[in-house]
Amino acid sequence: MCHRYFAINKPYKMVSQFISSHKVGLLGDLDFDFPEGTHAIGRLDNHSEGLLLLTTNKRVTKLLFESDTPHKRTYLVKVKNIVTPENLHLLQTGTTIRIKGGEDYITTPADVQIVEPPTDLFKGGANQREGLPTTWLSIILTEGKYHQVRKMVASVHHQCQRLIRMSIEDLQLGNLQAGEVREMEEEDFFTKLRIDNWRE
Repeated sequence: MCHRYFAINKPYKMVSQFISSHKVGLLGDLDFDFPEGTHAIGRLDNHSEGLLLLTTNKRVTKLLFESDTPHKRTYLVKVKNIVTPENLHLLQTGTTIRIKGGEDYITTPADVQIVEPPTDLFKGGANQREGLPTTWLSIILTEGKYHQVRKMVASVHHQCQRLIRMSIEDLQLGNLQAGEVREMEEEDFFTKLRIDNWRE
C-alpha cells in the first residue's frame, strides 16, 4: 500500500483532528482533499499553531514519538513580560512542572534563546493587547510532556501568549501560510525526520 504524507501549518483555534463533538475548527475544514485514513502525528492544541504532520501510515507516530531516539522539536513562543537572565537560565537547565498523575517533573535541559520578533508570516494568532511588554523565545525540546512548553514558561511566571511549532528535526514549517498543506514524498519525509528504520 502506498501511504501519503503531509505537512500543514495548523491555524490558531483549530484542533488536530477531523472529528469532534465540540464546535471547533477541524482539519477537514482545510481546503484540501485528504485521503481516507489520514490522521495527525502527535498533536498541537487548539491555541497552538504551526507545523503539524499528517499521514495515512499508522506506524509513524510510534517511529517518531515512541522510539528510543529523541527527536528535536523547535517552537517559537511569545510570552508576557520580559524574560530575565535568571528565568532564561532556569528554562535552559531544567524547571519543575506538574505532569499527568499530579507528579512534579524536572524538565531535561533545553536549548532556549531569546529571539527577535518574527516576520509578517506570523502575524495574527491570539488577540493580545498592544503595547504591553513581551518576549519571543526559541525553545528546542527532545521530550514532549503534555502542554510542556506552556507549563515551562508558566513555571518561571510567564504567560504563554503564542506557541508556534517551527520544525521537527529537519522538517521545517518554512513559508507555509496558516491553513496551507504541503504533500511530501515518502523518502524525503522520513529523511527530514531522521527516521532510518521506516522500511522495516
